[in-house]
Amino acid sequence: MVFRRKNYLLLLIGVAAVVLGYAMMRIDNQVEGFVSLYIAPLIILGGYLEIIWAILVRPEEEKDFPKKSRAAAR
Repeated sequence: MVFRRKNYLLLLIGVAAVVLGYAMMRIDNQVEGFVSLYIAPLIILGGYLEIIWAILVRPEEEKDFPKKSRAAAR
């Protein structure tokens, strides 16, 4: 299986951050609002970075596969 429980949890956190950022942008309906111009885009960016991290991260047991040495192969 490609994704583990940790991957799905990180993916869910990233999607929630993106939705929260867009909701904050919509709620602060001012053109020059501080939240909609500075805070919400950072939360959205963080959410997308979290989604990318959730896709790329591998569990620890898959990283440490045994390496064959040249002496053992002979």
